Amino acid sequence: MGGAGASDDLDMGYQTQTWCAVSDNPAATVSGQYWHHRRQQRPAVEAPDSHFQEQLLTTLAKLTHISLF
Repeated sequence: MGGAGASDDLDMGYQTQTWCAVSDNPAATVSGQYWHHRRQQRPAVEAPDSHFQEQLLTTLAKLTHISLF
């Protein structure tokens, strides 16, 4: 999750969230988008797939013993 072998920049993660929450920059005021390091990104192709979402929720419920729905 961290250390020298971490795959991403921890500081940029929270800075992006803070920027989206409080910035007056027009780019930051867009709702419903995916962001990475203050840049809009395309979501994974699976994100809008309702069948994939159901499978994911089912698998997570089995692993955690917590059902969201």
